[in-house]
Formats: sequence, C-alpha cells, structure tokens
Amino acid sequence: MFNQLLTLWSDSPALSLAIWLVILVVVLYLGRRHAHQLFRASGRAVHGAMRLWSRSIGQLESRLVARNRDVLLAMGRRSAEAAIERDFNRVHTIMERDLSRYPNLHRKIADAIEKIEADYQEASDAPPLPPAWSEVIETVSGLPGSSDPAVHKVLENIREVIEDAHKETLKLYQKSSRERHRILAGMQPQWRSLDQNLSQVKQTIDGLDERSKTIDEQMQEYAAIRAGEDKAVNSLTASSMTQFLIAGLVLAVALMGGLINFHLIAMPMSEMVGSNSYVGSMRISDVAALVIILLEVAMGVFLLESLRITHLFPIIGSMDDRMRRRMMIVSLTLLTILASIEASLAYMRDLLALDREALNQTLTGAAVVEAQFRWIPSIGQMVLGFILPFVLAFVAIPLESFIHSLRTVVGVMVVALLRGLRLVVRLVGGMANHLSKMLVHLYDMLIVVPLAIEQRVNRPRASERKADREDPPWDDSEDLEATKVVGVKP
Repeated sequence: MFNQLLTLWSDSPALSLAIWLVILVVVLYLGRRHAHQLFRASGRAVHGAMRLWSRSIGQLESRLVARNRDVLLAMGRRSAEAAIERDFNRVHTIMERDLSRYPNLHRKIADAIEKIEADYQEASDAPPLPPAWSEVIETVSGLPGSSDPAVHKVLENIREVIEDAHKETLKLYQKSSRERHRILAGMQPQWRSLDQNLSQVKQTIDGLDERSKTIDEQMQEYAAIRAGEDKAVNSLTASSMTQFLIAGLVLAVALMGGLINFHLIAMPMSEMVGSNSYVGSMRISDVAALVIILLEVAMGVFLLESLRITHLFPIIGSMDDRMRRRMMIVSLTLLTILASIEASLAYMRDLLALDREALNQTLTGAAVVEAQFRWIPSIGQMVLGFILPFVLAFVAIPLESFIHSLRTVVGVMVVALLRGLRLVVRLVGGMANHLSKMLVHLYDMLIVVPLAIEQRVNRPRASERKADREDPPWDDSEDLEATKVVGVKP
C-alpha cells in the first residue's frame, strides 16, 4: 500500500515523494488558519480547565486549612482548660492542706512572740546600785573628831555593815543574772519553733507564687488560643507533630511486646484448639492467641477509662462514681484472669518444648538428659506471661495521644498533598498553553515556503495600507476658513 502511494505520481520514488510533499505543504498551507485555531483553542481549553481545577483545589485546600485550624484550636482550648483546671485544683489543695491551718499557726506564732516578749521583760537587766555608799563613807570619814577611838569604832562598824550589804547586793545581782540567763536559754525553743513556723509559711507562699506564675502563663496561652493567633496555631501544630512521633514510637514498642506475647502463647493454643483449622489464611490457634491479646488490651483501655486517665470513651467518663468503680473492678478482675491464663499457657509452652526435646532425643537414639535448673526459664516465662498483659494495658495512653494527634497530622498531610496537586495542575495548564503556541510555530515551520511567498506578495499591499494609515485626516476647518474668505455662508 505504501509503495503504491509512493509511486502514484511517478515511477521514481523520489519524484513521487517530492510531489507528495508539495501536496502536503499546500494542504497544510490551506488549512493553516483552522490548524492555528485548533491549536490555540485546545491550549486555551486545557489551560482553562487546569485553572478551574486549580481554583477548585485551592478552595478545597482553604476549607481544609480552616478546618484543621478549628480542630487545632478546639483541641488546644480543651487541653488548656484541663491544664488550668488541674492547676487550680492543686492551688485549692494547697489552700486546704496548708493555709487552712494558718489560724492555728498564726495563734502559735502570736503565743510564741508573746512569751518571748514576756521572757524578755522578765530577763531585763536590773539597774546597778547607785554608788552612794562611797559618798556616805566619805561623809562619815569627814566628820570632826574622827581621831576619837569611839568615833573610829563607829565608822569601822559602819564600813563593815556597808561592805556586808554590798556583798549581799552583789550576790542578789549575780543570782538575778543567772535567772535571766536561764530565762533566755528557755526562749531558744520558742525561737526555733517560730523560725520553723515562718519557714513553713514561706514555703507555702513560695509554692503558691510559682503556681500562680504557671497559671498566668497558661492563661496567656489560653487567651492566644481563644483569639486564634497564628503563633498559637503553629505551637499547637508542632506539639501535635511531637505527640504523634512519640506516641507512634511507644505504640511500635508496644507492638513488639504484643508480638512477643503472641509467640509466647501461640504454641500452647495450637495444642488446645488444634492447628489444622484455618480462618482464611490464618490458623484458628493464631486467631485465638490474637483474640486473647486484644481482649487484654481492651480490658486495659476500659480500666484506664474507668480511672479517668484516658478519655477515649466519653460515655465511661460520664458515668457516676459507683458505676465507674464497678467497671474498674470488673476490668481489673478480667485482666488478672487473662494474665493468669497467659501465665499458665506460658508454663504449658515450656512443658511442650521439653516433651518435644525428649521426643527428638528418643528418636535419634540418644539418652534423655534432664537439664538442670530447668525451672528458671519456666518461672521466667510464667512471670513474663503474667506481666505482659498489664504492660499492654497501658497502651491506651499513647493510643489516645496518637489518635488525637493523627487528625492534625493527616490534615496537614492532605493540605500538603492538595498544595502539591494544585502546583502540578497549574504547571500542566501552563505547559499546555505554551505547547499550543509551540505547535503553531512548528506548523508554520512546515509551510515556511508558501508563507514566505505570501509575505513577499502581501508586502506592497501592506506598505500601501501603512501609508494610508499615516496620511493626515481631512480637516474641515480649512474649508470653513476658505468659505469665510469668499463670503459664502457655510
């Protein structure tokens, strides 16, 4: 077919090909206008559709950003309210525990101060005796007739009496000084008690001051969240990302613990329920082991929910205390039973391993040797089987953080995906528009010979049209002036 077409105009393929090319160029030249319209219309259509898609994706992105912002602010507001309420409860506890005893403490301090003041007044130093005895002695010695033996004897008696009185006074003063020292020594416990009471008051006031600063910071964050500030939104986003990573890491560790727990009870479960039955591609024994582990996790979640440590199920948190306490006891009891079952399965697994080892030794003809201290791994497996369910019970805490932060992380990832998709759509639209222009120029390159002939033919006409456009327009004012000169009415 191709050869027939190639030799349609001439037996020479080259000449026939040249004729075909000429026909093709002529056809392309004749269809140039419609081809250009087709290229431009296609490019504009694709560009317009891409712009419309980009605008729709941008609107969806804006709504999703607003939704993520509302979710973040709502979560941050609830978290801030819970933190502020917790701090106010701590302040209330401090007020009830410490400051409720402040009247008694104030009375003790006042009694101690009063006793110290009374002891101080009682221990005040007595004024020393006035040195009047020397003046009396000098006055008596200056009396006339002091050379008289009788007078001299009387003066000696007076001096002895004065000296005795002075000694007695000195003894009394020393006794009172010792009494004051005893009273001052008795004031030392009062001072120490007063110092301890004041230290206790200072510690309480310092604790309240620190707590008040913390509450002020939380109130500022809460006000920023309520105002919807960008700084608060960015902080909440970063906090959610951090919680997502930490919770994911802890869940990964818990998943590894769950796998160890699964392998610990899978073999004895296969002996109990059989290993030849399947549900899909999984054995019934594996499904039973997974069900036991999931029940342990569920009981742990209910236990932590009833303790109000987590808040995955609001209906549990809204129960009254009596019902919640019952649920806590039931969950803890079932969890303990499951842990005991798992411990017994772990011990059964050790026995099965011993039987298989003995069977292998018998089949190989070797004497069965009982390993010493075999009870140590048996007890270890039993303890591990009893503890792992309680460890898995605490997976509810990182699970709650993971679920709450997952909303924010998924929202941010979807926004990033929509933003990238919008950029790709805009790029495709722009490329389609430019591609249409490139196709127009490429089409003209294929028919460059007839275009050059057309341009050469149309050049004089174009020059004439250009000259016509450059001629000044007819001015009617000149005719009007001429009419005025010859006196003709216009």
